[in-house]
Amino acid sequence: MGLRTLIHMDDPQHRAVRAIGADWFRPKAMRALKVRVDELAKIHVDKMMAAGNECDFAQEVAVNYPLYVILSLLGLPESDFGRMLKLTQELFGGDDAEFRRGTTLEQQLQVLLDFFGYFNALTASRRERPTEDLASAIANARIDGEPLSDVDTASYYVIVASAGHDTTSATIAGGLQALIENPDQRERLTDDLGLMPLATEEMIRWVTPVKEFMRTAAEDTTVRGVPIAKGEAVYLSYVSGNRDEDVFDDPFRFDVGRDPNKHLAFGHGVHFCLGAALARMEVSSFFTELLPRLKSIELNGEPELISTTFVGGLKHLPIRYSLR
Repeated sequence: MGLRTLIHMDDPQHRAVRAIGADWFRPKAMRALKVRVDELAKIHVDKMMAAGNECDFAQEVAVNYPLYVILSLLGLPESDFGRMLKLTQELFGGDDAEFRRGTTLEQQLQVLLDFFGYFNALTASRRERPTEDLASAIANARIDGEPLSDVDTASYYVIVASAGHDTTSATIAGGLQALIENPDQRERLTDDLGLMPLATEEMIRWVTPVKEFMRTAAEDTTVRGVPIAKGEAVYLSYVSGNRDEDVFDDPFRFDVGRDPNKHLAFGHGVHFCLGAALARMEVSSFFTELLPRLKSIELNGEPELISTTFVGGLKHLPIRYSLR
């Protein structure tokens, strides 16, 4: 038993299943959601201020802000947010000694089963009593007159609820680390918040929260002189692509004004990230709120990355700061 999400599908099935959630991430929907996203950004910067002058930014701020955004969009009760966070960390942290549930395949499979159990109950509830949220749209979707299978329905929830916040939280934490370690860029952005759209793209490129996908060649081809036969496995390294010297000037330099910035962090083509506009909005809203209120900031210990080859970023970012 495993996930069968948009990531795992090709057209025409991919197009039909993607359409179920597409309207919730279009520009009109994003404009409507921006007020809430800005409000949540302020709430979480206020929490930093209330915490005093130090915190583990990754665990106390970065994971919670996007979690509230995406689970609010799904329509899940706030009382379940902690459970969703733990399941997500276990799902993507299967190789991390701190986050993994266990060391056996059976123990890690149980994480998926717990996800599916939760979302199967949610599906039954939304089909019996439809509501105005994304969870209801997924539960009551029809393709060729038929509802999604239990696995496809639960997989849709899992990819939205987990990838929809884990990737963004990694970008926000990694983006802040980059700003701390490059004070000239932090000052430049603080002095000109009009750079925020470019800075947001640079943080996403810099962190590249989705590290790789494995794909299967659909036909014989050649890439930079390397022959790839139909049926062969291909490793797509987004981390490497986003540091490509042929595409980016000085790719190992963090530049909040980088333009153009043709990064591949959201993928490419028909599989381009469904939630890209929301992720950009969250990153932009958070730093637009934080930077004008930031008087000083520095590392307060050693940052720690989650052990992953797939999705993730910082799991701990101890900082010391003062806010106004």
